[in-house]
This record gives sequence, C-alpha cells and structure tokens, in this order.
Amino acid sequence: MNTGNGTRLFINEVATRDGFQMESRFIPTEDKIALIDRMSGLGYAKIEVTSFTSAKAIPALRDGEEVMGRIARRPGVVYTALVPNLRGGERALDSRVEEFNVVMSASETHNLANLRMTRAQSFAQLAEVIALARQARVPVNVSLSCVFGCPMEGEVPLEGVLGWIERFAERGVAGITLCDTTGMAYPTQVQDICASALARFASLDFTAHFHNTRAMGLVNTMAAVEAGVRRLDMSLGGIGGCPYAPGATGNVATEDVVHMLQCMGYDTGMDLDGLVAAAATLEALVQHALPAQVSRAGHRLTRHAPPADFAEIVERAKARDAGTKELQT
Repeated sequence: MNTGNGTRLFINEVATRDGFQMESRFIPTEDKIALIDRMSGLGYAKIEVTSFTSAKAIPALRDGEEVMGRIARRPGVVYTALVPNLRGGERALDSRVEEFNVVMSASETHNLANLRMTRAQSFAQLAEVIALARQARVPVNVSLSCVFGCPMEGEVPLEGVLGWIERFAERGVAGITLCDTTGMAYPTQVQDICASALARFASLDFTAHFHNTRAMGLVNTMAAVEAGVRRLDMSLGGIGGCPYAPGATGNVATEDVVHMLQCMGYDTGMDLDGLVAAAATLEALVQHALPAQVSRAGHRLTRHAPPADFAEIVERAKARDAGTKELQT
C-alpha cells in the first residue's frame, strides 16, 4: 500500500561531513571531490560538504576550503558546511558556502562535553555567526543536538528544546534540524516533538536527523514524516556517529531510507540505483564494511538467478508428477 501518495520529501546528505569526520583514515581530497560530484547528480536537496572547524580539532576535514572550492556545483543542490564560529564563518564565506549549518546541544552536559561551552556561551557565539551570515545573505540552519535525549542527562525537556528554537528563530535562522544525536529517539516521542515544533514555528524549515544506534532509525524517520517533517538528513552507507555516546553507531543510511520511502509511495527525487553504486565507492574509500542494508541486498524487487541446476530440478519435479499419475491409473 502506497501511503506516501507522491508527497515530496527533500533529502540531505551528511556523509561527507558527519561521516568522514569519524573516520580514522584520512580520505584523500580528490576522492572527496569525486564522491561529492557523483552525489550531486543523484537528486539531493542539500549536501553537507565539510566543516570549517580547525584542522587540529577535526583533521579528517582539514581540506575543507579546497574541497568546497573545487566541487562541480549543480543547480538545485544546496552545498552546506558546518560553521562553528566567526573565523569558520569567514572561511565559509570565502569558500562560497551556500548555507551555514551551526550546531548546539539542547543538553547542557552534552554541550559542555562536545563543544567545551555552556549552552549560553554557544548561543552567544553562534549569534555572531548568524549575524555574519545574514549580512552576507547566506541562510543559516541550526542543528540542535540531543533533542530526543542525552546519554549523560537522560530525558531532555520539550519546553527547553522549544525555548532554544524560539531564541534561534528570533535571530532570523532559516531552519532547525532536530537531531537524535545519540540514537535515543523512539517513534511516539518523535511524533510529539516534531508536531510541537512544527505547530509553534510554522515559518521555519524543519529537518529530522536520526542515528540507528538502537535500530529505530527507519521507524523514527517515518514518525517524523507522519508528523509533517519534509526534510531529512541521512548518510550514504550509514557512516558517522557521535564521539560522546558510548556504542553509538552511524546515521540512518541514505539508501535504506530512500528505499523505504520510495516503496511507500513518497517522492524523494533520488536515484536509488545511483546511491547503491556510490555506496560501493564509499566503502572502498573508507576501507571497512558499511552498515547499510540495501546496498548489500538490493531493492526489494531485485531478481536473483535460480540455482545452476534449476533445469534439472524442474525435470525431476515433472518426473515425479508423471510417476504419481501412473500409480493413480
């Protein structure tokens, strides 16, 4: 049953930032550029290309300027980057980033552990980044971490989450990403939080971002879509994770989510076969198995050849039928 009825959903790719920053092996610059150029033709709404954090903090993305400057930009795709501070914002503007993605946690403890600042300090720093972007007429999206729970604090109060969204909305941001940073979300919670945010802040573009830590990434994605979210983060091959969540696994895999949504009748605009092929390239780059499933199993209607001796099996079955008929006569 096609429940999507052609509803348009917009897919954002985060593997080249959220995924690559977690890899122990440095992915060569040329390979990053080639992969992004390939992904640009697969139907994405946005591709998060890199991060303008210091090279010391995230050495895996130390080539951010070069990658951003050399990719072949395709009309209709928005090329974003993570921007942590004013210096990062200046570098991003010089590199013609088309949208700033700034990050803060809804959890005080997680924000201190991850960013080494209180939430108030993070907000003050990001307010400067937002002002810089607005002056340059570059839209800003806020990725709000730990919306669905914190591995150190537990539940994160909804009113607190909505309060931070309101403060960012007052600064003029274009969108908010509701992040299940450590894979703690569950479907009914996702529906409640997403519905509350959409109802209160109708002017903002909301994106949902899930990790598959507890194997609920796909159902949480569907819960967000059913609540009205139309923009979704995902990661090719399912790479990524969170360094402050023991046992955390990667993001929901792009090919797995797109496969599910297309089966259900949603219009993602994505080339699923192209995603599977790109995932094979990605696996060769990172040099380890990817957690995604569809890139291994194929589409649900993928046909497989019968056994090599299938013709003999058929003949033996026919012979048994013939023998049975002789006995009956």
